[in-house]
Amino acid sequence: MGKKLYEQLRTLTTESRNKSSHNLDRLHTRAVLELMNREDRAVPVAIAKVIPEISRVADIVADSFRSGGRLIYAGAGTSGRLGVLDAAECPPTFGVSPSMVQAVIAGGRQTLVRSREGVEDDETAAIKDIARLKPTSRDTVIGIAASGRTPYPLAVLKYAKANKAKTALIVCNSLPRKPRYVDCLITPVLGPEILTGSTRLKAGTATKLILNMITTTAMVQIGKTYGNLMVDLRATSQKLTERSHRILVETLGISYVAAGRLLKRSHGEVKTAIAMHLLPADYAAAKRQLERAGGKLARALDPHF
Repeated sequence: MGKKLYEQLRTLTTESRNKSSHNLDRLHTRAVLELMNREDRAVPVAIAKVIPEISRVADIVADSFRSGGRLIYAGAGTSGRLGVLDAAECPPTFGVSPSMVQAVIAGGRQTLVRSREGVEDDETAAIKDIARLKPTSRDTVIGIAASGRTPYPLAVLKYAKANKAKTALIVCNSLPRKPRYVDCLITPVLGPEILTGSTRLKAGTATKLILNMITTTAMVQIGKTYGNLMVDLRATSQKLTERSHRILVETLGISYVAAGRLLKRSHGEVKTAIAMHLLPADYAAAKRQLERAGGKLARALDPHF
């Protein structure tokens, strides 16, 4: 690439110098922090402008989930780590299988704890990584690339699109056009970082917020919540066990002991426990009603459903 890449990078907002931080090395601690805080305020403003695009991606992901498909993230460096983090948080939060939200990261899982430079350029490894997951038309694959040009996630998206998966790309620069292998493009433009090119800052924050929005919204749409409660969590730790008790006590107005008995009868499934108590129904009947309601507890409890 050489000079061509040099010229390309010069045009990217994420690689530009921030005029507000030209004297960064001469600022005292509080001034640095105040500058960072001012710059960070641009993140939610930029995200607000791309909510229509985020909404479209969240709906596509929800459709994938309803059809038994998966969400797969792909990225390198900070972008890849954020994808892995969001995927890892979905099972304990929403009670889903680890296979439902997955991530591939340039350089493999070891790059989660130790950065490896150069792996972001390895398109052959990208294709091998996504090929192992065998994407299909039921899946949604989201590439994360602050610059918009990182070879690893782009190669993943090309492969996924060739295999009929839905594709989206999150970029923190304005692109001249949407790549032909990308169905949805999300481009929050945040301005240059205070530390030139350090996209773990505003770009990383924006990415984390957008991934939160996509998976949380998609999970809400497929019935993983009841009001604002995580009713599909599984009691796999002491904290989650006690959270399960608290949800039942507060939602149903029953005692802690009664909540424990109900959880035992529902095999630890909070949503099923609520349905069993309020319908009322035994475990099998409650599960059937929830299935008829598409997993949505409020709908299963509606007498007119």
